[in-house]
Amino acid sequence: MIKDLKDLIEQVKSREKRKIVVAAAEDLDVLEVVEEVKKLELAEFILVGDAEKIEKIAADNNKKLLCEIIHEPDHKKAAEKAVELVVKGEAGAIMKGLLHTGTFLKAVLNKEKGLNRGKLVSQISVFDKESGEGLQLLTDCAMAIQPSLDEKKQIIENAVALALKLGYDKPKVALISALEVVNPAINDTLEAAILSKMGDRGQIKNAIIDGPLALDNAISIESAKHKGIEGVVAGQADILVAPNLQVGNVLTKALTYYAHKDVAAAVIGAGAPVIMTSRADSVKNKVFSVALASYIS
Repeated sequence: MIKDLKDLIEQVKSREKRKIVVAAAEDLDVLEVVEEVKKLELAEFILVGDAEKIEKIAADNNKKLLCEIIHEPDHKKAAEKAVELVVKGEAGAIMKGLLHTGTFLKAVLNKEKGLNRGKLVSQISVFDKESGEGLQLLTDCAMAIQPSLDEKKQIIENAVALALKLGYDKPKVALISALEVVNPAINDTLEAAILSKMGDRGQIKNAIIDGPLALDNAISIESAKHKGIEGVVAGQADILVAPNLQVGNVLTKALTYYAHKDVAAAVIGAGAPVIMTSRADSVKNKVFSVALASYIS
């Protein structure tokens, strides 16, 4: 099992390098990440975008790229070309560069030529657990705004699939709400109870699911004991499932800016790992995201 994000980096270093294709790579932030990833020997890259701009940005900022560049200045076509390279097996993961998220995802999720596998695609934030070894997963923080019950089921399945790849045998999933009891006035507590029962009956496989749980009694054994909450998930969750995007997004940013935690991001559910970080993310966190994609590709 991956012990923490630093261990993830070391594990990726020891494996065969994967190739990552970047769509619309004419961006200094992207080139900084590429340079750092290559310096750490984590992955190789193919850059798709305006070759003249890429080379000028690199020259102006003393960036040594040493990777293939495919000239395609049109963002829509650059995204489509990047997807094509993944589909053909010439790259194992795809990374968003300097283009609109909608343009990028439209190419990635194209049903005929893209990486669409008929599944819900969701975002997962990954960070070191507060206590003990292992990585904590938090989902969905960027894509599913107000997921339905069935969408939450798929969000859980995506997170479980990632957790299994990171070495968990049967990850413990906590369905987060404002409280740990079912309250008909709070719909997500009802859905949490339903999803928990679905887990008990094998409708969601390879995981132990419990909820609703408040955040404190999902991650703190002491808090769970204080409130008299029993079960193997209470205080020991590996995966935290937010009730909606607002909660997931704010919690991720709180981890980054208040707790100063390193956070990697993954987009799961497509035919290959998708790296789609925020422009505000640090180079370090973007490198962790690339390492995560390389590890699971």
